[in-house]
Amino acid sequence: MESRRGPLKSAVPSNVVSPVRRCSRTACGRPAVATLTYVYADSTAVLGPLATYAEPHCYDLCSEHSERLTAPRGWEVVRLALDTGPPRPSGDDLEALANAVREAARPHERAPGGPSGPGQSGREGDPREVSRRGHLRVLRSPDS
Repeated sequence: MESRRGPLKSAVPSNVVSPVRRCSRTACGRPAVATLTYVYADSTAVLGPLATYAEPHCYDLCSEHSERLTAPRGWEVVRLALDTGPPRPSGDDLEALANAVREAARPHERAPGGPSGPGQSGREGDPREVSRRGHLRVLRSPDS
């Protein structure tokens, strides 16, 4: 980028910026381990695991600052359990994902009643559906 005075220079050289998210507290350069969010309507400060993405209305805190966190008088602090390691999918998550992939690959059969007829796959209230997790469905095995 150019200005009338010449090329613009960044205040911080790009090779100095770390890809690790840092604590939001002034002059603290430690890695962030928790995210603080304020719920103003409820006068509540929520401290939980490090958010997946940095949000402008949230504050990332290192372990020291998250342990010493206090809230204004009259406010409640809700501390959610912090993750101690990288998040890993559970067996249920992997099985649900595999079932969703199998379901998506399966050709959808049209029932005699048209697209909204009984047995239509992907329809709300499918008799094969055992449970739901978000947009994923758990279906009974055809041989059960």
